[in-house]
Amino acid sequence: MKTPIAQLNLVLAWLWILLGFANGFFFGLNFHKERWLGGYSSYRRRLYRLGHISFFGLAGVNFLFYLTARSFTLAPIVATVASWGFALGAVSMPICCFAMAHRPRFRALFLIPVTSLIASCILTLWEVANP
Repeated sequence: MKTPIAQLNLVLAWLWILLGFANGFFFGLNFHKERWLGGYSSYRRRLYRLGHISFFGLAGVNFLFYLTARSFTLAPIVATVASWGFALGAVSMPICCFAMAHRPRFRALFLIPVTSLIASCILTLWEVANP
């Protein structure tokens, strides 16, 4: 890719790994408490775990996009939109998880990360399949 747009995804990937470690450290200070966030199987604690693991999972997705985008010969608008979509999905997923842990009525917010990630995946697949 001739433009540095995918560089955003590389930086975001490493930042999300760092935030995943920091988030895990913070949660690790309390995990031994039996009733922390309502207990191990509580709705709130499950969403906190999902938010925590989303840092690592979406860091991996953004890193894979960076590696894939390096093989693009041009920087088409499709790749640029996919790059920003993967970034939006990575940023919004843990926010949605943590917000919904405290306000279940925010469930519709999950449309933001899920839609942006699915659309970005489809766009990337389109670029890879149609060089």
